[in-house]
Amino acid sequence: MELKAFKYASNYIIQSQEEEIKRIALELHEGISQNLYSLSTGMEFLQSAMEDPALKQYANEMTELMKRTIQEVRLLSVELYPTTIDTLGLISAIKSYIKLFTSSFGIVVDLQTTGREMEISEGKSLAIFRSCQEALINIAKYADTSDAKLTILWGLNTLTIHIEDEGKGFELEEENSRNSFKGIAAMKQRMTNVGGECMLHSEIGRGTKVTLQLPVQD
Repeated sequence: MELKAFKYASNYIIQSQEEEIKRIALELHEGISQNLYSLSTGMEFLQSAMEDPALKQYANEMTELMKRTIQEVRLLSVELYPTTIDTLGLISAIKSYIKLFTSSFGIVVDLQTTGREMEISEGKSLAIFRSCQEALINIAKYADTSDAKLTILWGLNTLTIHIEDEGKGFELEEENSRNSFKGIAAMKQRMTNVGGECMLHSEIGRGTKVTLQLPVQD
């Protein structure tokens, strides 16, 4: 009974956090990002009317800085909450994130999908998305590689996702003492909360593979 109550409380806290995160993400996307875009457009207009070469160069640098900031805000917004997950579903949200991830970190992600996509709850979709997100961020931070692979397999009653790279890899025992283990623990906890599981395999010099499995119903 206590375990059931703990699980209910844990899910309630996560849901409350997700609602607040969603609000912040929407504000970033629809407010701050749009304002920055307007400033960037205005700067380009002013730049076209400038005659002083030095001033024009400075304005160009400011415009480029603003564009990079817009890109960073968009990535942060998607990292906080993938708005496409509500309207277009899990796979579209993952595809959208991969595009931003590649443009931000320069890591090309080979996305492969097999089987027919099934409708799953928002909670399960978010757990999968967050776990994929964490796995990719770990690749960017620690793998020292320029490419990765994300495979989505829709089975009859199971969704399986593999996120893998051929980077540096690591010893699992040593990883327990590093900050990145917190991200791994978060993935495992998220998947457990929605009835799934997260498995990790890594070898030094041969890369890392994260496997997510989640029961689904047609």
